[in-house]
Amino acid sequence: MTGTIQSPYTSEEMSVWLQGLLAIAWADGHFDEEEKNLITSLSELEAAPNVSLDSTSTLSPQDVAAVLEKNSLVAENFLRTAVMVAISDGVYSEPEDALLHQYCELMHLDETVLESLRATLPKNQQTSGAAYSSSAEDASFYDDPQYKPVLKPVQKWLDGLEIHDPRLARFLCKMIPPQCPFERDVVVFGHKVVHIPAMCKINPLYEQLVGLRFRALSFLADECREDVSKYC
Repeated sequence: MTGTIQSPYTSEEMSVWLQGLLAIAWADGHFDEEEKNLITSLSELEAAPNVSLDSTSTLSPQDVAAVLEKNSLVAENFLRTAVMVAISDGVYSEPEDALLHQYCELMHLDETVLESLRATLPKNQQTSGAAYSSSAEDASFYDDPQYKPVLKPVQKWLDGLEIHDPRLARFLCKMIPPQCPFERDVVVFGHKVVHIPAMCKINPLYEQLVGLRFRALSFLADECREDVSKYC
């Protein structure tokens, strides 16, 4: 059984929203499996089923802002989900930061959260032109206690994402796994290339993502009267 909920987002906004997230996923030149799963989850919904997972199909930041900046609620929540995609692999990179900065400028959004995330950029990205690396070792800097207070503003900001749209709620339920993904080894031709720790260990904002998932599930079950067992 599904209830009828009036969404605050138009179909055009949701379609552009997805393409903006896709641009973030491609920003660092590494379309990681985690990022691909996030985008695929949204593209499978009624929001934008025909959007291609190809870097050439992404809209420019100006095109994204032209649609989303008209509604401050849409713009703010888009930025929250864009940050989620940027940190989905546990590492925040300079190319992702640069694109998020453009979104903030074009949509006149507060950059305080980005300043906090910027402080956690891996040391090998602190200088201009440094090569990007997505190895699990690069994520180990999050274990340093100094980053916990730095990320407080980001944690509070992500906790402020309110769920009013069933499409967004379904996306969050698909995007965020019901339990911490298990650690795993990446093996090529019988040789271990890299060890990836459990996502809850390398993603400093994992608790915020879990809280969002719970709110999304509650919205679908209580407000939309949907069967959420498929997400559990």
